[in-house]
Amino acid sequence: MTSTFTGVPYAGAGIRHRRPRRSPVPLVAQLLIWAGAAGVLGLWWSDTTAVVGPAGWLTGAGRITGLLAGYACAVLLALMARTPLLDHTVGTDRLARWHALGGRCTVSLALAHTLLIIWGYALTSHTGVVSQTSTLVLHYPDLLKGTIGFLLLVATGVLSARAARRRMSYETWHYLHFATYLAVFLAFGHQLSNGADFVGNRPAQAAWYALYVGVAALLAWYRFAVPVRRGLRHRMRVAAVHQEAPGVVSVHLTGEHLDELGGEPGQFLRWRFLARGLWWTANPYSLSAPAHPRHLRITVKSAGAHSAALAHLAPGTRVWAEGPYGGFTADRRTAAKVLLLAGGVGITPLRALFETLPGQVTLVHRARRDADLALRAEIDAIAARRGAVVHYVVDEPAGHATPLTAAGLSDLVPDLASHDVYLCGPPGMARAATAALREAGVPARRIHHESFAF
Repeated sequence: MTSTFTGVPYAGAGIRHRRPRRSPVPLVAQLLIWAGAAGVLGLWWSDTTAVVGPAGWLTGAGRITGLLAGYACAVLLALMARTPLLDHTVGTDRLARWHALGGRCTVSLALAHTLLIIWGYALTSHTGVVSQTSTLVLHYPDLLKGTIGFLLLVATGVLSARAARRRMSYETWHYLHFATYLAVFLAFGHQLSNGADFVGNRPAQAAWYALYVGVAALLAWYRFAVPVRRGLRHRMRVAAVHQEAPGVVSVHLTGEHLDELGGEPGQFLRWRFLARGLWWTANPYSLSAPAHPRHLRITVKSAGAHSAALAHLAPGTRVWAEGPYGGFTADRRTAAKVLLLAGGVGITPLRALFETLPGQVTLVHRARRDADLALRAEIDAIAARRGAVVHYVVDEPAGHATPLTAAGLSDLVPDLASHDVYLCGPPGMARAATAALREAGVPARRIHHESFAF
């Protein structure tokens, strides 16, 4: 079933928009990553005079894959350091995709390095693979620790596979990833003690130390020091909890100097509620209303133990917040017309954008039932103020909903191809919507999507 709300003319509807300049940071970041990889290969090249015979080729390939694996470990940690410059320009979800792809490459490189080095050394010493493995692990400096780090890295990679992720909670997955820090720490000494390209090469050692110490400093500052400092500075507490729809609640928060957080509509923070069963994890939830110097609000659907517990938060509960994060903001806009396309509780960041984006904005909110259309009264009030069009699309009763296809969206939004689209919803809905939008002629660069799926 589809219903439409149309407001009165909005004073900002005729504003002409200057095309924003795209940030060069994502391209520069990628170029720096590849330049670093090229530098690692250059280190091997400069330190290798010749490659002779099968043993030499295997050992040389093992050295290359080991160097690249060590470099990739540092890059992986840097991508997840939550550095504001990267997070706000590249986008949290895009960084997560880079991290996931890099993680698969890193584990593959580490596996290749291990197998190639053992095989190459075995051929050189004319021993068996098992005997050579035992000799390397038990008698080479720091290699026992390096082996433990390698096994931890592989285990983390296996647990990060999609099939494994479906069987665990976000909190469990998140904390298992801390094993990556230990894996990298254990493997670091082995790289310098056994790596032929580092032994006796002081400049290479200094560069490797600088790389890892720099990444460690970013992690220590942005993942630990900044959240603690902000928790003490802002003194946030739960003010009230209100039900918005079945299984959906809004948590109202109050605090001091909240304007210093700089949260923009469309962004999210990682919230740590200092209550029993919740204090040990920080989960990402979007702001569902524009930030205020004294008040913030998030709207959350019960989708697990953590989110379900928020409905029972007591007023006065202390809260620490990390962020804001994400690039799902007005800065991504490139066209005068905007479509906000929400699925279910994906309405939360779009509701904040709906209130603040100037110009011609259309909102489409899809849900399973009419009762699931959270924040509907607020959205209707905003639409009335700004003269915007809102389409509510529900799946029940069956057979009456506008399909999530190119034709269906074009019927709701004339001249769809000329719009920027901000998309937020469950992964399946987001994939179907992206395909429909592309079929309708919306360029990929105008489809803005940020996912919190892990």
